[in-house]
Amino acid sequence: MPEQELKLHVPKEARAGVEKELLRGRVTRMRLQAFYFDTPARDLVRAKIALRLRREGEQWVQTLKMPGENSLSRIEINHNRPSPDLDLSVYATEPFGALLAKHAGSLSICYETDVQRIFRQARTELGLVELAFDTGLLRAGSLELPISEIEFELKRGQLAAVFTLGKKWQQAHGLILDVRSKSERGDRLALLNAELNAMDERKANGHALSRSRAIAQFWAARTAKDVVLHPKIQANAALAAVSAECLDQIIRNTAILAEVDTAGTYQASGAEHVHQLRVGIRRLRSAWSFFNGIATLPSEQLRAEIKLHFAKLGGTRDDDVLKETLLPVLSAAGQPPLILDDGLTPPDAENVALSRSFQGWLLDLLAWTVLPVAPVAQPSAIAAPSNIDALGQRPAVELQSTGTSVTRSLARQALDVTELSTPTEGIAQVDAQAPAATIAKVQKPLTLKEALIKKLKKWHRRLLQDGLQFDQLSVESRHELRKLGKKLRYALQFTESLLPTTRLKAYRKQLAAVQDILGEMNDLAVARDRFILLRDAQPSTWFACGWITSRLDALTQDACAAFKELSRTERFWR
Repeated sequence: MPEQELKLHVPKEARAGVEKELLRGRVTRMRLQAFYFDTPARDLVRAKIALRLRREGEQWVQTLKMPGENSLSRIEINHNRPSPDLDLSVYATEPFGALLAKHAGSLSICYETDVQRIFRQARTELGLVELAFDTGLLRAGSLELPISEIEFELKRGQLAAVFTLGKKWQQAHGLILDVRSKSERGDRLALLNAELNAMDERKANGHALSRSRAIAQFWAARTAKDVVLHPKIQANAALAAVSAECLDQIIRNTAILAEVDTAGTYQASGAEHVHQLRVGIRRLRSAWSFFNGIATLPSEQLRAEIKLHFAKLGGTRDDDVLKETLLPVLSAAGQPPLILDDGLTPPDAENVALSRSFQGWLLDLLAWTVLPVAPVAQPSAIAAPSNIDALGQRPAVELQSTGTSVTRSLARQALDVTELSTPTEGIAQVDAQAPAATIAKVQKPLTLKEALIKKLKKWHRRLLQDGLQFDQLSVESRHELRKLGKKLRYALQFTESLLPTTRLKAYRKQLAAVQDILGEMNDLAVARDRFILLRDAQPSTWFACGWITSRLDALTQDACAAFKELSRTERFWR
C-alpha cells in the first residue's frame, strides 16, 4: 500500500521540546531494530528497492519499499514473519518478483538501524496523521550515523494535513527538512564503509589522506542533475518536476550546512555547499521565469521570499572567490601583501540553513511541488480563450490578500485580458457587434515543447541583441546580460530531454563559453569594488585595482568575440 510521510530532522537542542509536546497525547513507545538487505553489487538499490526485516516489539516484519508518485510517497508492502528470516516467495506474483528470486542467494545485511520510537496520532481538519519520533543509530560495519527525526505520516485524509502539522512543529521547535530516507543514508554509509575497509587492507602510501578524501566525498555538495521530461507531459507537471529537482539540490545542501548528521562531531560543510545551494536557488528562479505564461507558478509570496534568503548567502561566495581564486593570481602577478579584513563580516550560511523562516519556506515550496494545483478560477467567456496553457489547461489563480484588499481580483482578470499569458501563436480579434457564428476561431494552442522552444528563442534573441554590442554596455547592463545568459543556460538544461541533442551540443558549448567569461568579469568587478574601499588604508591595493581593470579590458574583447561566435552557432531549433 502507498505510504505518504514528511520527515524532519530534530536537532539535539530540540529533542526535549519535541518529546514533551508528543506526550500531550497518548503515546506508544517501541524499540525498532531493522536489518536492510542487498547484493554486493547493490542490485536492489539499482532497481530502487529497499528490503528490510524489522523487529517491532516482539514481532518481526518483512518490508519492501519502492518510490511512489512524488518525493513524499513510497510503495510499502509488509508481511509479518515468525523469525528474522527473509521469505521472498511472498513477492512471486509481483512485477519485481523475478529480480528478487534471481538475487536471493547473494542477499546479505548491508546496514542496520536501532531506534527508540515514540508515536501517536493527531486529528486535523484535513486528515489523520501519525507522528513518530525516532532517536537512535544507523550502522554499517564500524561506521555510525545518528538518527533524530520526526515523521508525519498520513493515515487518512488529504496530504496537505502532513504539511500543515509539520510546519507547525517545524516553526515551534526549529526542525530541519531532510528528504533522505533511512535506506538512502544506510546505503551510502555501507558504500563508504566498504571503501574504507578496502583502503585499510591495502594501506598504500598516503593511506590517511585517502581516507580523509573519501570521508569528505561522502559529504560532498549536491550538484545539479538532469531533468527528464516525458514528451507528453503537461505544463504544470513539467514545472513541478523541474522545481522538485532544483528544490532537492537546495534541501540536501541545506541539510549539510545545518549539520543534520555531523553537529559537534565533524565539519562537513564548506564553501562548495553554499555555492551549490545558491546554484539551486538560481536554477529554481530561472525555472519560474522560463515557465511564466506557460504553467501556473507558485504564489507571489513564495517567489518573493526566496530573494531575501538568497541575499544572505551572497557575501560568503564572493569572499571565497576572492581568497581562493583571485588572490593567488594577484600574488603571482606581483601583488604586495595586503589584509582583507575590512570589517565586513560575511553572513553565516549555517544560520540561514537553520533559520525557521528559511526552513518554513522550504516546506511551503515542497508542498507546492507535490500537492494538487489549486482549483481554477473561471474568467468571463470572452476572456476565457486567453487563459489556456500549453496543453489546453487553465492555470490556477492565486488570490493574495493584504488586509482587506485582494491583489488581483477575478473581476480584473475578466476585464484585463492582456495580463493572462498564453502560449498560443495568437488569438483572432473579436468584433463585439458580430454574430457568434462569425467569430474567428482561436488558433491551435502550442504544445509544451513548442511553447518552451519559443521562450528559448526569445531569450536567445535578447541575449544577442545586447551581446553583439557588449563593449558599449554599461556595468549594470552587462550584469543583467550575465543573468540572462545564466537563465538561458539553465532553461536549456531543463528542456534538454525534449530537444535534438546533436544540434544542442554545439550551441550549449558556446553559450557556456560566453557565461564563463561573463562570470569571471562579474567576480573581478565585485573584487575591484572591495579593493577600492581599501585603497586609502592599504595603498598596495592600487596594484590589484589596476590589474583587475586591465584584465576586464581583455575579457571585454573576449566577450565580444564569444557573442559573435554564438550568433554564428547552429541553433537547435532549426
